[in-house]
Amino acid sequence: MAKYQDNALSAELLINVTPTESRVALVENGTLQEIHIERRMKRGLVGNVYKGKVTRVLPGMQAAFIDIGLDKAAFLHASDIVVHTECVDEEDKQKLQANIGRLVHQGQELVVQVVKDPIGTKGARLTTDITLPSRYLVFMPSASHVGVSQRIESEQERERLRKLTEPFVDESGGFIIRTAAEGVGEQELIQDAKFLRQVWKKVLERKARKGVRDLYRDLILPVRIIRDFVGTKLDKVLVDSHQTIEELSMFCREFMPELTDKLTLYRGPNPLFDQYDVEKEIQRALEKRVDLKSGGYMIVDQTEAMTTIDLNTGAFVGSRNLEETIFNLNLEATQAIAHQLRLRNLGGIIIIDFIDMSSSEHQTRVLTALEQALASDRVKTNISGFSSLGLVEMTRKRTRESLEHVLCDECPCCKGRGSMKTVETVSFEILREIIRVDRAYDADEFVVYCAPSVFESLSTQDNELVAELEVYLGKKINLRNEHLYTQDKFDVVMM
Repeated sequence: MAKYQDNALSAELLINVTPTESRVALVENGTLQEIHIERRMKRGLVGNVYKGKVTRVLPGMQAAFIDIGLDKAAFLHASDIVVHTECVDEEDKQKLQANIGRLVHQGQELVVQVVKDPIGTKGARLTTDITLPSRYLVFMPSASHVGVSQRIESEQERERLRKLTEPFVDESGGFIIRTAAEGVGEQELIQDAKFLRQVWKKVLERKARKGVRDLYRDLILPVRIIRDFVGTKLDKVLVDSHQTIEELSMFCREFMPELTDKLTLYRGPNPLFDQYDVEKEIQRALEKRVDLKSGGYMIVDQTEAMTTIDLNTGAFVGSRNLEETIFNLNLEATQAIAHQLRLRNLGGIIIIDFIDMSSSEHQTRVLTALEQALASDRVKTNISGFSSLGLVEMTRKRTRESLEHVLCDECPCCKGRGSMKTVETVSFEILREIIRVDRAYDADEFVVYCAPSVFESLSTQDNELVAELEVYLGKKINLRNEHLYTQDKFDVVMM
């Protein structure tokens, strides 16, 4: 994040709020870098704390399913269950975490926190290691120590902050010092610690009430984004909602006073996202193809298991030296890849197919460029390097749905395959279906209902095939054009 602060010329947050949806866009140097969307009926769950009940224990998976009041049971792995080290030594703790049956039992109530939203067919991922963040500190009820963010590099500053925070630790929990705390004084840390303890006190009070499941809900999206961007240099925060800017002003006055003057109510003639070309950028982020300035392009293909990024030269010719041409294109692509990962919020396993480079030095320089491009990403990434097949394998932490999964649904035509049967394939399927039905039921006549493209092919180009089948069966085949049918849909009806 420090690199981001040094290199960025400008950074603006654009906050668009309607009664049903909130959207926050991060624009750096005039380019959309991140888009966050929260809908009233589908608010994100990450950070929320619940009182859940164990519904099933799965020893084979070392996990349990927890009912927290959602449509799908949430998932709790044994490794995400806190074992208090003051009760057992480290060896016994590891043994316990290797046996889910000794940690939880069916019907047991647990205080859990969501660490991953439900994604696709998977339920929410939970932990019993509760963390409550504020501006400078993170409160951990299960801890009894002070941790310091690794991004604070100065050992002297780390020690100063640790000494200031250690007096706040007691039997109720410990703290992690966030990157934004670098350089702050004792009073700010005292204020944060007091606030977090008050929040935890309210959680425990709600836990004691019967029938209460929701113990703590994270802030609404605009306030949460402002909080999470603490320590990041923002030049302007534009908001198009009177109510939201009032809520943000109250929050900033109490916790982030340096941002109060940067909050601005947007009154432009055009919608906020239209004014900054964000709407068009969102639409482009849903396309598979990403064109590069040099003439090359990338294909971004997102599946349930992983995301693949395939780089192609396209119209890029570069210099006379082929190896240098390929290297320059791969180098350019590293910036585009880092941008697309943030913009589309792609997570999990990511496989990048750069254009093959024979030079190991070029491979090293491309990896270095990719790491530097990802340095400004607030989400944790890990690059494994080039595989034996010349592919770059990396991971990016996934806690919420990707932009495509938030905005799009499965195509009713291809059912998520990303391809559709050709007219020729469907035509042949129809002819085989007629033969199958005739053998099974010995019909007198057939009527085929099919899509316009298939109807046109069978009526003109493949008309001879239909005529031959009529002669072979000795029966009439009638074609009907159905405009509402997708290309691979058809019905064969007996008369």
